[in-house]
Amino acid sequence: MLEKLEAINERFLEIEQQMNEPDVMNDMKRYVKLSKDYKDLQPVIAAYKEYKTTLENIDSAKQVLNTEKDEEFRDMAKEELALLTEKREKMETDIRLLLIPADPQDNKNAVFEIRAGTGGDEASIFAGDLYRMYIKFFEKKGWKVDVVDFTEGTVGGYKEIVLNVNGEGVYGQMKYESGVHRVQRVPQTETQGRVHTSAASVVVLPEAEEFDVEVKMSDIRKDTFCSSGPGGQSVNTTYSAIRLTHIPTGIVVSCQDQKSQIKNFDKAMVVLRTRLFELEYNKYLNEIASKRKTMVSTGDRSAKIRTYNYPQSRVTDHRINYTMYNLPVFMDGDLQDILDALQLAENAERLKEAVG
Repeated sequence: MLEKLEAINERFLEIEQQMNEPDVMNDMKRYVKLSKDYKDLQPVIAAYKEYKTTLENIDSAKQVLNTEKDEEFRDMAKEELALLTEKREKMETDIRLLLIPADPQDNKNAVFEIRAGTGGDEASIFAGDLYRMYIKFFEKKGWKVDVVDFTEGTVGGYKEIVLNVNGEGVYGQMKYESGVHRVQRVPQTETQGRVHTSAASVVVLPEAEEFDVEVKMSDIRKDTFCSSGPGGQSVNTTYSAIRLTHIPTGIVVSCQDQKSQIKNFDKAMVVLRTRLFELEYNKYLNEIASKRKTMVSTGDRSAKIRTYNYPQSRVTDHRINYTMYNLPVFMDGDLQDILDALQLAENAERLKEAVG
């Protein structure tokens, strides 16, 4: 392990040197890539330095045991050696986790899409409930949320809503939410009081940056139309809403949230770049999914990942057999525990994969 860490340290110093070279500083794309690599390696380098010091201290304690005659000194050295050995073992486990290559997209912002699935009006209402649940969670995290586009349900909620979520490591935390969310409850639209099952699907994508995807403006057709959503007369009477069509792929993106056509265009471009990036990213997800037996963050978006059972006040995540019996608190945006459990399960999986 020490040899591996020393090689990483050499790479770290090499990156540091390259970042100060004038030709690299003038090449923005390369500089951004090196800066990201440098930042990603910092925790590994900090762990390497501490690990190296621990190994040196273990050698010193062993030397005392081999050369010292004084029993008091020997007892102190034995005690220290036991503590240091325990520390070394824990550090080695932690370092193995650090050395597993992170998903390169984890630190990115995310494009978040919630769509009503099977269940008619009740599915739209549930999609609206999920939207409010996520908004409350995002507020707790201090993340910034922009609504890009939405289609309201006929009796409330949303048939579809698309968000941009900006903050530290948004995608890395929220990627586990991609999949089908199922609800079991008596719908507001049901007069007989029977429990129905409906569903909504969530898709979370890492926001593509300009460096990730090159989009030619000549490949895009831009149309404007009047917004249909809330926002007063000016929204509904001016052609501020934007529809972008990417001609080579046929991907269509709309944005009608802002009164300004320029702001709507910028937001729509973020989503369009992300959708184009998704085509490549899906290949990466499928490649990972094929290597793992119990994939936590899977590329299969048709997979049923969670059930929300209102009569029993129960939430069950089917990927890790996680169940909690406090649904109102969960729907109030208290998601951190389940996201941590999913992260832990994936780390355990990746560690097994690395060791195997």
